[in-house]
Amino acid sequence: MAEPAAGKDLEAMRAITDERIAHHAHISSAMTAERTALESQLIPVSAYILISAIECWFRHPEMMRTIDAAMPAEDIGRAGRHPGMRVNAVHLWSIANIYLIGRKVMTGLEPGNDPLEPTHTVLDFWERAALAYRGDGKRQAWDAGFVLRPYGDDVVSMLADGATPVDTEEERTRIGRFLASLTSYLFLLYFDTRVGTGDTGPYPLPDGRTLLVRDLYQMTESDFWWSDVAKDVPYRNLTAGLVLDGVDVKVNDWGTSITTPEDYLAHLVGFSLFTTDTPDRSLRAVPLDELDGILAEVRRAQAQHYRNVAAMTRDEKIRCGAYVYFSFLRPFAEVAGVADQLDWSMPRDTPEPLYAMLAAYDGQNDGSMGEGDYYAPLAR
Repeated sequence: MAEPAAGKDLEAMRAITDERIAHHAHISSAMTAERTALESQLIPVSAYILISAIECWFRHPEMMRTIDAAMPAEDIGRAGRHPGMRVNAVHLWSIANIYLIGRKVMTGLEPGNDPLEPTHTVLDFWERAALAYRGDGKRQAWDAGFVLRPYGDDVVSMLADGATPVDTEEERTRIGRFLASLTSYLFLLYFDTRVGTGDTGPYPLPDGRTLLVRDLYQMTESDFWWSDVAKDVPYRNLTAGLVLDGVDVKVNDWGTSITTPEDYLAHLVGFSLFTTDTPDRSLRAVPLDELDGILAEVRRAQAQHYRNVAAMTRDEKIRCGAYVYFSFLRPFAEVAGVADQLDWSMPRDTPEPLYAMLAAYDGQNDGSMGEGDYYAPLAR
């Protein structure tokens, strides 16, 4: 990996990059420590996170340069300010942090092999895209007190005005079951990864209530080669608007909402459902009488997918999960129009002895190894 071209102020670049590393180290250390998920009994999550991280370390800097040349990171970030777009908070967090995990592993194995230019490329791309995505001068929800509001007033009004009143426990239960089932389905479809759903908010409404928005992404066939089980799921992307009364909402950089009281669905007073499966990706209302039909197809796909995953070898599961993590960059390439020009095969550059070592690893689904700084400053 080459160092930056002559004539650039390398010390200034190093200082900026170290600041960005420290920014992520502080936030990601705290967020990871608070996570309660343990290693899956079905899927070797920790192993595939580490393998994907190594591939990101080897390959993402050059891929980001290609994407950035086709469309500046700022323009890609702004494109994410629309429902149904996977240029979102969790993908932004991931394209920085999965690379940094790979850097952590590789520098632990080979101290001193920590060139400035690749890390600068990744974190500069991340910061420009993140600032444009948020549009409020903050880089992450953490910096803004767990506020994540990428959607404009037009989207908020459409989701809120299109909400059907929810005034019975029966309806709250039906909607809660629908959302929980789709979340569970996407969690498994994304190989025990939460990025198939993403919350944004809180969006204050004029009447004092609060709108929480939940996007559900790539529910049907996609670039995931195992997603053929979902060919009959009727919608690719759904966006739900939850109107809440008397609920304090925070949203973190994983697109996860934290509410007080915790049982926010007990305070659900309105619900809307839209899709961006339209020629221009505009929002189109989904009638709520379709919920049961959507749920039936999702459950069929999930049951078959579970059987398929259970029949996979450990290596097959690792390759699927590693692709999910490695391809967190793919939505950015799709917006830039260069996704088909890039090599998404997994794994490709991880040396075989290292792959074998990491493939055998079982951990606590934290994506980290070793002691010391969560992410160390650049080697000098």
